Amino acid sequence: MEHKSKSGGVGSSNRVAMNEEGRISELPDALLLQILSSLPTENAIATSVLSKRWRSLWTMLPKLKFDCDYNPVIHDDNIDPRVFSENVLKSLALHKAPVFESLHLKFAGEYDCLDVGMWMATAFARGVRRLVLDSFYQEEQTVTLPSVLFGYNDTLEILKLKCAIDLEFPSRVCLKSLRKLCLDQVHFKDEESVCNLFRGCPSLEELVVDRYSNADVATYTIAVPSLLRLTINDLNQEGGYGNGGYVINAPALKYLDISGFNGLGSCLIEKAPELVEAKISYVSDITNENILESLTSAKRLILHLSPLEVKVPTGKIFDQLVFLELCTYEIEWWNLLSIMLGSSPKLQILKLTDVYLREDKKNPDERIWNPPKCVPECLLFHLETFVWIGYECQRGDEKEVAMYILQNARQLKKATISTKRIEMGMLEKLEKRREMLNKLASVLWDSNSCQLVFEST
Repeated sequence: MEHKSKSGGVGSSNRVAMNEEGRISELPDALLLQILSSLPTENAIATSVLSKRWRSLWTMLPKLKFDCDYNPVIHDDNIDPRVFSENVLKSLALHKAPVFESLHLKFAGEYDCLDVGMWMATAFARGVRRLVLDSFYQEEQTVTLPSVLFGYNDTLEILKLKCAIDLEFPSRVCLKSLRKLCLDQVHFKDEESVCNLFRGCPSLEELVVDRYSNADVATYTIAVPSLLRLTINDLNQEGGYGNGGYVINAPALKYLDISGFNGLGSCLIEKAPELVEAKISYVSDITNENILESLTSAKRLILHLSPLEVKVPTGKIFDQLVFLELCTYEIEWWNLLSIMLGSSPKLQILKLTDVYLREDKKNPDERIWNPPKCVPECLLFHLETFVWIGYECQRGDEKEVAMYILQNARQLKKATISTKRIEMGMLEKLEKRREMLNKLASVLWDSNSCQLVFEST
């Protein structure tokens, strides 16, 4: 009797499992594909052994991602490159989704360029719209992408290339539909390859570049008439090509973000009349540059730099500028503020910030700001919002700037002053801050129409 009961229990358990599996299998394909999409591609493919219903379901997934370090069966992070390559090719051959939205491949630099070329060729033949090639370094080996595959493609819209990848384009490429291109620490053989790639992207709207400026070409030229957004993060390193530089010609540009341009030979930017917003950070020691001069059409500017480190244009008017953010930890930041206030007659929002909330800022406490001889037009007629994050009341330069703006901004509607949090036990500091806040409130041009807010960060 006991054996019979035990046997019956197992059978009941099996029936429950079969019923649950059956109920899942009865779900519509669209919902099952949504479930499979949340799994790593290798796991989704593994479901093909469950039943006839599941055998080819994964082949309809619109997005595929293969990682050479991931094996769902044996959990081995040392998969043979040949096995991984064959698995990718086999999966791509079986794949039959009507729209191939995305293919993401992560592999080591030791992989043969022929294997990578086969993956790309198969994906291009299937009309893939988004391709990510993430190649990590292994014993300093890199993969050179076959340039012939870039000869013509009219379906690829997004291309991301990362790390251990070498690019050589002896002739012009044609990526007709490419809208977004991300180049993360890839290496170009020569300057001609850089130019040929960008010339071959007539629809390119967004370009993101992370690179070591000294690692490959000396002059990095970006000439893309259709480009709307450009982000460059120069990681820089010693040696290599020394003081190389950038040439940027993007007349339709609306957004520009450049960072880390240190010790370069040049940075020449053609004026972009359609520019809406620009962020310039950590730029210094460039021999020949026209960065600020190229930004005079911008409506929003974020400048994390010192006037001692860049060429400040004279006689140039930022007559479209309505938003300005400056960092108060840069050397002589207040001089850049004076210049920008005098050159921005329509400025409506001014934000000063110490993003690190440093107590040991670069400027000595005894340095005092010399205000403009004449009150800038923007303070008299247009400035409505003033924000200061990381205000330090003990510093003479910051106190003078704050008082000057509050005294002279006659259209100001709201001023927010944020100081670093002071512990309750530090009574002397708390008392000094209270005195400072009262003094700032007393110098407002019109305390009835302006809301003054004090915060602790």
